[in-house]
Amino acid sequence: MSETISQDKAVTIHYTVKNGEGVTLDQSAEERPLAFIFGRGMLIPGLEKVLEGKTAGEELNADISAADAYGERHDGLIQTVPRNLFGDQDVNPGMQFRATTDHGEQSVMVVEVNDTEVTVDGNHPLAGVDLNFEVKVVDVREATAEELSHGHVHGPGGVEHE
Repeated sequence: MSETISQDKAVTIHYTVKNGEGVTLDQSAEERPLAFIFGRGMLIPGLEKVLEGKTAGEELNADISAADAYGERHDGLIQTVPRNLFGDQDVNPGMQFRATTDHGEQSVMVVEVNDTEVTVDGNHPLAGVDLNFEVKVVDVREATAEELSHGHVHGPGGVEHE
């Protein structure tokens, strides 16, 4: 009997993710599947939910709503700050920075720049986007004690330690 995907299993998958218009946003390379420890928050919640209980060899399509993916967009995470906060640094739309906020460190993306102000967006780039995943489960096994303590899968598709 093959292993089923459940908490703390080492799982390897191939995937393609598309937006609602069918545009491919990301995919695993054929020679480089994604390996992860299940149930540790390494996947978006909606994908984790549909993978639970699956076994090696299974293929599935899953439509994941924005709320179960990277969340809905929040206008409150868009902020305009003085340009001089960036000093002499060249700042352009699309650049990402780490910012200190009332809620700790957060990644922000520059969306607009003028001579006096910079507008940044703290939303994940895929916030508000419904996603479609095509997934093939390649392998499911017990994670080793070392993998569990390190928090990631070792070997192909995972982390290669020297």
